[in-house]
Amino acid sequence: MKILAFESSAKAASVAICGDDGLIAQYWQHSALTHSRTLLAMAEDMFKNLEITIDDIDAVAVALGPGSFTGIRIGTAAAKGIAWGADKPVCPVSTLLAMAHHFMDRGDIVICPVMDARRSQVYNAKFMPRQGELVRLCEDRAISVEQLIDEAKNDEKPYMLVGDGAVMCYNTFSEHGVFCHLAPEPLRLQSAWGVAAAARNTAPQSADDVEPNYIRLSQAERERLERLARQGSSKSVK
Repeated sequence: MKILAFESSAKAASVAICGDDGLIAQYWQHSALTHSRTLLAMAEDMFKNLEITIDDIDAVAVALGPGSFTGIRIGTAAAKGIAWGADKPVCPVSTLLAMAHHFMDRGDIVICPVMDARRSQVYNAKFMPRQGELVRLCEDRAISVEQLIDEAKNDEKPYMLVGDGAVMCYNTFSEHGVFCHLAPEPLRLQSAWGVAAAARNTAPQSADDVEPNYIRLSQAERERLERLARQGSSKSVK
């Protein structure tokens, strides 16, 4: 089965095509250019260079979140648009699960994806590689680094930190005297290959049913709720 995969949940963006024998091609870019400018252009160039079309693809996979609200929207819209137009199913996967696939061959570690969620938090989940599969240890969540450190102190196995928040977490872990591993730079950030790998164990869906998973409210939504709460308080005082 050939899978076209999109990853745009953070600053890095990538597109990959994978087959039954593994990765066929991947375009990866970490620049200041917006994903709306680069993502579909990379996919188009990849199809051209491989001399294939969307008809050769069996399913479209996309990182559904958590991550950048704008990046997730762009990636989800691209995947759904292509799937709709070509009548292909979509395999939505967790951004954090996709990153964990980079380290399925490692033993005796807790794979710990961490993405900068701002507001003194990271998006996080934890996985354990076991007999060629990933065992999920917790659900995707937003958590403070301090809480994550407390969990690491009680875990028997060291953490492998991966993601755009890995360096920040590694430095904070070290300051607290907690041993951990920092993922090698080429494997540290999100990749469409990881999305395709995770998609192989994901049930395909209709593009109509695919929705982003932000975990938290956006800043605009939070500010709106805070404004409404203030307005309600002022009315009650009157």
